[in-house]
Amino acid sequence: MVRADIVKPVSAKPLLYTFRRCPYAIRARLAIAVAEAPVEMHEVDLRNKPEAMLACSPKGMVPVLRLADGRVIDESLDIMHWALALHDPQQWLATDSAEARALIDHNDGTFKPYLDRYKYAARFPQRAAADYRADAEVFLLDLDTRLAQHSGLLGDGTGIADMAILPFVRQFAHVDKDWFYASRYRHLIHWLDRHLASGLFTAVMRHPAMPIGAASPP
Repeated sequence: MVRADIVKPVSAKPLLYTFRRCPYAIRARLAIAVAEAPVEMHEVDLRNKPEAMLACSPKGMVPVLRLADGRVIDESLDIMHWALALHDPQQWLATDSAEARALIDHNDGTFKPYLDRYKYAARFPQRAAADYRADAEVFLLDLDTRLAQHSGLLGDGTGIADMAILPFVRQFAHVDKDWFYASRYRHLIHWLDRHLASGLFTAVMRHPAMPIGAASPP
């Protein structure tokens, strides 16, 4: 969402408030990186969120992008579209179809809640972690079936759905790596590992974001 109200800018460049492991923030950083957009990044301590970020987006969730003119974008998919509208060298937006949007919506609206319950099963004692994992597997099976037919989720090549969903599959895999890598989702595992090993993903996971108030590196 792009907010109409203006937050007084303090930087000549857009500023992204981010958190390294957050899948929503990762998808935003992937688009910013591939677009080579000139964006400053600040790593946020989620237990002590900076007032400047909360002034931009009171909901207090990363990622939040404050543009140089003070406008604020505080939805990860909107940040992806903003960056790719500037420069889209790999043509991710060419795959931004109704099918892609439906797949991303399924990821965000159905898979992510099951993923959260699987990852934090102790907070949801009504069912066992394996039950939440089984719920999430419905989506994994869909992805694996797609990847059995071509290299990307919606065809050969990488598109916006791949990059929007990738960080969430990564998070799921990290809950129990032994289980995931022994699972039947061979095509999905190959797809995940291929992207995690890419220079693009490696770069966004070692991005030069600094904690708010920290000194800049030399």
